[in-house]
Amino acid sequence: MNSKNKLAEMPIRPLVYTMAIPLMLSLLVQSLYNIVDSIFVARLSETALTAASLVYSVQFLMIAVGVGTAVGLNSLLSRKIGEHKTEEACQAATTGLFLMLFTSIIFYFAGIFLSDTIAFKMATDPELQTLCKQYLSINLVYCCGIFLQTYGQRLLQAVGDTVLSMISLIIGAILNIILDPIMIFGLFGCPAMGIRGAAIATVIGQMVGAIAALLFNRFRNPLIHAHLKNYHFRWRDVADIYRVGLPTIIMQAIGSIMTLVVNSILLPVSATAVAFFGVYYKLQNFLMMPINGLGQAAIPIVGYNYGNRKYHRVQQTWKVLLPTGAIIALCGTVIFWCFPGQLLQLFSASQEMLTLGIPALRIISVSFVMAAITILCGYFASGLGNGIINMVSAAIRQLILLVPCLLIFIKISGISHGWYAVWIAEIVACIYSYYMSHKLLKTIFAHKLEVRK
Repeated sequence: MNSKNKLAEMPIRPLVYTMAIPLMLSLLVQSLYNIVDSIFVARLSETALTAASLVYSVQFLMIAVGVGTAVGLNSLLSRKIGEHKTEEACQAATTGLFLMLFTSIIFYFAGIFLSDTIAFKMATDPELQTLCKQYLSINLVYCCGIFLQTYGQRLLQAVGDTVLSMISLIIGAILNIILDPIMIFGLFGCPAMGIRGAAIATVIGQMVGAIAALLFNRFRNPLIHAHLKNYHFRWRDVADIYRVGLPTIIMQAIGSIMTLVVNSILLPVSATAVAFFGVYYKLQNFLMMPINGLGQAAIPIVGYNYGNRKYHRVQQTWKVLLPTGAIIALCGTVIFWCFPGQLLQLFSASQEMLTLGIPALRIISVSFVMAAITILCGYFASGLGNGIINMVSAAIRQLILLVPCLLIFIKISGISHGWYAVWIAEIVACIYSYYMSHKLLKTIFAHKLEVRK
């Protein structure tokens, strides 16, 4: 069965799981190499771990732009294929490639000219500033790998091939994990490069993953190929990509802004609090990767069947997504509640970090099911071409409510009670995203009835 028929004909539950499991595995591996970076960097010093935590907010901004553009492109391509407009899909894929290259050039120049300024703004300690600059400049200057890797993976996902998408990401991630200790500590004749070595290992892994993804598209993608022959740039394609992509970029960027602001709130409390928050954020991202894989699998399924006017399959996808995501998140809650100390010890946690972090992880973990529902509702809406729901719900849970509540709770009751701010933010975001996505689904079925009449 080819990818096109699979999206149209395979029963929804096995289709969602068949497409989601490779994405879950690939995203888990991707998140794992971020965690491995931090584990090895933590062995250098807690200062180095703090630097990696501070810089992660800027890395996350870069990822936000790439992922957001790719989500918009994925949604557009899936709808075009569902409407049997393959040539228009290829034109849009070529436009998406140019957008990714243009974006990588912007971050390249930011790495050359702004690394010093960004590091200076992040910290006042000279050693911390130096470490931030070393790690950040390499990731920004050599960023083309992450953009092209993301692009290649989304083209494969748009035609339902999540296995090759997974393989391309795993290739880069495993290479990064292998190179990390070699370059950080100087093994097998390689000079010890410290935190710089972690950054170099990351960009090498991204570039190799990008090459793999592009080769898979060249030889194994049956429908979509980016090409210059007979290509005509269309602003309409750009608008369609960013109609979904821009809200996703803003949504992802909100996470970057949130980490910057939260770090600025925590740094006066203690540097250990900043280091802990960086560790928690990567652990939480690792847990949410299966949720994101499930949501990303839904985008081409929903987009294709919406474009093909098979609205009952869109509704079936909704009914499969939310219970599955809730079960995964509940498992994460149990792990974080039962083993918080063991999770923190992976990062060579000091006694101070354990005292701070163990109760914090337990408090935050209660909100994981609500976060999963919010994320999946956002992906579902994006597959239908609506990126606003995703953006607004992310703003509620990561910025609008979280930051002021955290600041107020810390000032009133101290940092141990500050983490309850997460509960408030997640509850409100969950209610909003579920209500709006369900309303969007009802609108689709109302339109279906009108067409029948």
